Amino acid sequence: MRSRSTRRDFLRTTAAVGAGLVISRPVFAAKPKPVLLFTKSSGFEHTAIKVVDGKPSIMEAALRDFSAKNNFELTASKDGRIFDSKEFHNYAAVVFFTTGDLTTEGNDKNPPMSVQGKQTFLDAIHGGMGFVGVHAAADTFHTPPDPPRDLSNRYIAHGDQSDPYIRMIGGEFIIHGQDKDPRLQTTNMTIDDPKFPGLEGVQSPVSLEEEWYSLKDFAPDLHVICTLDTSTMNGNAYKRPPYPVVWSRMHGKGKVFYTAIGDRSENWQNPFHLNLLAGGIRWAIGDAKGSTTPNLKTAAPGFATIPPPYPPAAK
Repeated sequence: MRSRSTRRDFLRTTAAVGAGLVISRPVFAAKPKPVLLFTKSSGFEHTAIKVVDGKPSIMEAALRDFSAKNNFELTASKDGRIFDSKEFHNYAAVVFFTTGDLTTEGNDKNPPMSVQGKQTFLDAIHGGMGFVGVHAAADTFHTPPDPPRDLSNRYIAHGDQSDPYIRMIGGEFIIHGQDKDPRLQTTNMTIDDPKFPGLEGVQSPVSLEEEWYSLKDFAPDLHVICTLDTSTMNGNAYKRPPYPVVWSRMHGKGKVFYTAIGDRSENWQNPFHLNLLAGGIRWAIGDAKGSTTPNLKTAAPGFATIPPPYPPAAK
């Protein structure tokens, strides 16, 4: 069993912030709001959230760079015990870039959430804490069973029987390009809500190279902000009509925002991605207005289509 840590073991508070690439924001009269960045990887650990030689990850550095302009103070942690701490309840919002079952130690060997900590987290969102999910946040707490080499359960729409976390975030990762298909592909994103914070002045569509997740089990009350144009994409994962990749919704009193962008390190220097993410955080902490009017059936009429699975790997 790991020894009990002090606050320093799992909390790192904001120091200085730079100018960044994000558009200038008006001066806020209110005190900056505390935001928790949680990046535990019980599954695959992405380059964007790796801490190397004690330096902040690519994602953490990007968020710190635009935090002051967007009226929040950042704490970063990979320690699941934070959800059992008194400090957790002080946050205005939590940002997830995570993978796997976070109640297990998993690949990164950082302390897991407790089962009660997961429930505390979900209750906090339902009670009014904001939530921002980035990329692999949809590859977290898959509806069980989810054995490592058998993805068959991910191709089933579980709806109301999905894991409570999936129901909260509003969608679940199935797979991305595999085998001979490019893992990274460039395609267009259609902007379905150009008035959402962070999209000021953006013309639709936006072309972007990314490791695009094929997603399913979309919450029926999603407010779709962006959909993915699959018409020029390669691979079984994308043999489906356009589907949501950026959205907002309410989970009880909590504001939930998700963006599928974030795998490529280069996109953490992309003004479109950073502006959109900053807008999502401002909205989640209550400092910007944005719609949650359900539009799933009109923005992505084929949202329920599940793509064909890849053939089993040769033994």
